This record gives sequence, C-alpha cells and structure tokens, in this order.
Amino acid sequence: MDGTSEFMRPEPAGIPSAPKPAASAEKPAVTGTLYGVGMGPGDPDYLTVRAVRVLERAHHLVHFCKAGKRGNARTIADAVVQDAAREWPLPYPYTTELHPEDPAYVAALAGFYDEAAERLAAVLEAGRDVAILSEGDPFFYGSFMHLWRRLKDRFPVEVVPGVTGMSGCWTRAGTPITWGDDVLTVLPATLPHATLVERLARTDAAVVMKLGRHLPKVRAALTEAGLIGRAVYVERGTMAGETVTPLSEKPDDSAPYFSMVLVPGEGRRP
Repeated sequence: MDGTSEFMRPEPAGIPSAPKPAASAEKPAVTGTLYGVGMGPGDPDYLTVRAVRVLERAHHLVHFCKAGKRGNARTIADAVVQDAAREWPLPYPYTTELHPEDPAYVAALAGFYDEAAERLAAVLEAGRDVAILSEGDPFFYGSFMHLWRRLKDRFPVEVVPGVTGMSGCWTRAGTPITWGDDVLTVLPATLPHATLVERLARTDAAVVMKLGRHLPKVRAALTEAGLIGRAVYVERGTMAGETVTPLSEKPDDSAPYFSMVLVPGEGRRP
C-alpha cells in the first residue's frame, strides 16, 4: 500500500455523519487494514513516526510472546500506548523446547499461524484495523511474515519498516560494519557448525543472530574461520541491561535470544 489510507476517524463535532448508502451486493464491504509494525531494536526512541501513528490508532495491537510472558515488541510499545483493552497476545506453542526442524514443532507452528490468521481475518472482515508488532523490521526474520503470507491476498496490508536489531547493535557497539566493497553476510546461529565456518570464511563482514544456546558453536566456528579476534558480542542492544564486549573476552557461553555477534569488515577506505 502507499500509506495514504488511514484508520477510522470520528466525525468532527457539529458535523453530522453523511447518510450511509443501502447495502449493495455489488459493493464489497470495507475491511480493516493489516499493519506490520517495525518496533525497532528495543529503545522506543528508535520508533519511526509512522509506527507511532499506527500504534496510537489501530483497534488491536497484536504481539507474539512466550506463554505467560509479555512480548518484547509489546514492551517497547509501552512508551506510546498503555491501553490493555487493545492488547492481543499470541503465545507461541513452542519457543526453544523443540528443534525447529522437529516435525512436531513444524506442525504445531503451522497450526498456530493458521488459527491466528483466521482469528485476525474475522476482525479485519468486521472493518477493524490490526497492528502486528514486530521487533526490528517486520520483513527481517519476523514472525509477522507468516501471518502476512496467509492474509496478504485477502485484506489491505501496510508494512511499516523499522530499525533492525543488528543496526541498533552495531551502532551502540560503535562498530562500522562494512567499508568500501565489503560483503555482509547475515547468519542464523541455528545453522550447522560446518555451514557457519564455510559462510564465515567466505565473507568480509558478518552478523550472527539467534544465539541463545548456540553461542559455543558460533564461538568455535569463528575461531576456525580465523575471525574470533574481530568478533564483538552484543546482548540486548539499545535495551536496558545492554552488554557490548569482544567475544574473545566473554568468559562464559550463556546468551539470551536478544544477542548477536558482529564481525566488522575491513574493506577499502580512502
């Protein structure tokens, strides 16, 4: 969408509403709009103006979360809205309990997204706008994409881009990530060790995301690829509890989901 469509607004005081035309079989019903809202890397100061406008006016604020916990994207939104009546949590059936390639995990997630899409469709068909909150950018490893794929051909959609988590991390680390003709490779830590080594050895700069329990494997792959000396570990970048340190100086292998390793490039500089 071009971003010109807006949420339903009340009529100005003193101006009566225009009479509504009779329902017609030929005229399609007006549906709500599905918004994928990039919430940025964590600090609400990095929210875009467009994101704030959508957050303030959408009928429903949908956020993914772990069962019994609040999603990080919804926590970021606290700086803008505190209206619990509009909050719509979508707890995942699994997070780290099963391997992503486990058939049970795949089946459960597919059913989860199918069911969530139909619930959202019912609300959209009623003419209400739905904003799905996404950490970073909605189209960059975002869970929003799974709902977007199921709903994009049925309803109007607007994706509001956001500052990615990796951008927030290399900025807060004070680490320019690419110079000149450097090639940047983004890798999920869930890849096998051998694949990580191969990709790291062939690139100029890298970002390794989704660390969690995979940090020991990532550390070993960086060492084998000869990059451990350039690797920077960032935990909760731009958020409370932020940690930035050379990976070689990190004494343990614990890492939360919101952490990553940066390998800055050393390319051409004038």
